[in-house]
Amino acid sequence: MPLTDDAQDQPSLPFAAPAEDAASKEPLFLLDDELHADKLREECGVFGIFNHEDASAMTTLGLHALQHRGQEAAGLVSYDGKQFHSERRLGLVGDHFTKQSVIDRLTGTSAIGHVRYSTQGETVLRNVQPLFADLWGGGFAVAHNGNLTNAVTLRNELVRKGAIFQSTSDTEVLLQLVARSSGAHVVDRVIDALRQIEGAYALVMLTNKKLIGVRDPRGIRPLVLGEINGAPIFCSETVALDIIGAKFVREVEPGEMLVCTKDGIESLRPFPPVPHRPCIFEYIYFARPDSVVGGRSVYKVRKKMGVELARESHVPADMVIPVPDSGVPAAIGYGLEADIPFELGIIRNHYVGRTFIEPSQHIRALGVKLKHNANRALVEGKRIVLVDDSIVRGTTSVKIVKMMYEAGAKEVHMRIASPPITHPDFYGIDTPSKDQLLAANYDVEGMRRYIGVDTLAFISVDGLYRAMGYEKRDADLPQFTDHCFTGEYPTVLTDLSGERRSDQLSLLAEIA
Repeated sequence: MPLTDDAQDQPSLPFAAPAEDAASKEPLFLLDDELHADKLREECGVFGIFNHEDASAMTTLGLHALQHRGQEAAGLVSYDGKQFHSERRLGLVGDHFTKQSVIDRLTGTSAIGHVRYSTQGETVLRNVQPLFADLWGGGFAVAHNGNLTNAVTLRNELVRKGAIFQSTSDTEVLLQLVARSSGAHVVDRVIDALRQIEGAYALVMLTNKKLIGVRDPRGIRPLVLGEINGAPIFCSETVALDIIGAKFVREVEPGEMLVCTKDGIESLRPFPPVPHRPCIFEYIYFARPDSVVGGRSVYKVRKKMGVELARESHVPADMVIPVPDSGVPAAIGYGLEADIPFELGIIRNHYVGRTFIEPSQHIRALGVKLKHNANRALVEGKRIVLVDDSIVRGTTSVKIVKMMYEAGAKEVHMRIASPPITHPDFYGIDTPSKDQLLAANYDVEGMRRYIGVDTLAFISVDGLYRAMGYEKRDADLPQFTDHCFTGEYPTVLTDLSGERRSDQLSLLAEIA
């Protein structure tokens, strides 16, 4: 490895470098849990359908397509015209939601569902969504993708006034606000609640007579409208429409509320207009590559990120290798632009589940239930460019690079298809605190030495925007939510700053 001569100058990190696997001299394998732990964790995925005879089955299929957005838990609520039915489970959709065991109990023609990765609240059954409550006027279920940045402040106020919470999820804050609203109708009560919350959200709500979809005023979290045989659908990504053969109608616009009834769909605008800033990480990592987000093919955008990366930081090499699976499109683009072969130098075993991996020293040494391995016959003696979507803590990058060297790579150069992540997220992405983000503590050279590569480079912020179809980032009015790279948060962070806003209307008017 290239750091042998200057190892004594290795930067001192606020978190320990990965330890050597002393029990084995074999090439270092990667357990899937280790790889997953050093990624930005997916947010959540939502799905809802109204007035369809197979509502629960359609919702379950939609959640399958959105499973990448959350693997900790899944839930579904249906309504049969008389009563609501709810099933919530820890684990994957396919582990629990089968026709024989669950779906047959979820009768009705309307349903909403949710797949979860927890960014607020523990991973326990009481936090699994959709949340449901019997309110004045009828049942109310809600599924939420995002994060409310004033949830703690609001929760404390509600508890002081006598509210009883059944979960630690920020979504229940919204439920409590709807329950306590004095609005005459359920839509009025939802709007009243929305005007009190801050942050990022895409919400799907189900009542006795309505399916409601709403997106935060900045449009940070995604939500699309689809249709199948006249039945309206809300979902986080277009792939959930593809899996059931539904038609994409349009995106729910930022700050828009769509109310579906048997009489049709009504569009409401409960907020004053503000500049839209959808999350750029949907394109970098979160959305499935076969989704279309904001009118852009996610796959094509990621491929273009690789093109821009090669233009900015090409290095002579024999092959470009993706870090599977999220680095694949960018690596293809890099290889095409740099005119060097794209090769699968890291092989992933897709048939080993995370649930069954025990990351003990004994298992590491035996190489049991492993998911990633170097393709030694391909990389030995070669100069390689590794392409990945991002670096978070950097611990996984260290292991991947070590794997490449131990497989005989002559040179290892790493290229990252996003700028350095220097700030945490508070809008529904689980990021480490700033002191655990590698790029927040060290410059590119310090990161290069820690990871152990010959060279390291990231796409620039403007290069990222060029991949999105812009000439550069608009410094005065950024086109996307990109605070992880720039530190420019698009909303007030009340729970962190201690500031309080009486309602979101005053906040939006202030920051517009």
